[in-house]
Amino acid sequence: MAQDLRNLFEEDPKEQHIKMSEGHEARFLQKLGKELPKKTSTNLFSFLNIAASVIVLLGLSYGAFQFFQTPSADPIEPTIVESAGPKTLGAVSPELKKVEDYYLASINLELSKVQLTPENKELFDGYVQRLKELNEEYDRLTLELNDNGPNEETLNALIDNLKFRLNLVMRLKEKLQEFNDDSFMQDSI
Repeated sequence: MAQDLRNLFEEDPKEQHIKMSEGHEARFLQKLGKELPKKTSTNLFSFLNIAASVIVLLGLSYGAFQFFQTPSADPIEPTIVESAGPKTLGAVSPELKKVEDYYLASINLELSKVQLTPENKELFDGYVQRLKELNEEYDRLTLELNDNGPNEETLNALIDNLKFRLNLVMRLKEKLQEFNDDSFMQDSI
């Protein structure tokens, strides 16, 4: 059963003339034409594809140009001009500006909540005098910042000064609350 294929092909006659039936080629081409799709003219469709591709490419190019273009000064937004005055803590970096603004806003907010009466005026004046001293120290540190440039010790001293002022205002509120509670207790007796 097992035969060598090489031997089979050698024994097979080399030239065989097999005749196909008449019209075989025509029938084959007809069947082939039915099975294969006919090529239609898609000139309009391909033109629309090309036009859409060009529009998308132009849109992306314009978007990239706008994205990578350096921003110019917006006439609506004011530009910051450095004054000849002394630099503050906020002029060193945006983060320090946020810290400074936070503490100053908190100090002002807490001071605005204090209710001043003739009875607590002396206590209030003592705290205001200490706040004034801390404010003068802050101004001195700001001048040092301008003279020597930003360094860690000066920046920490400025932040600590703001913390001290906020703590002082908070203690003032506590003392005034205690004072009001004591005076209320004395009035009720």
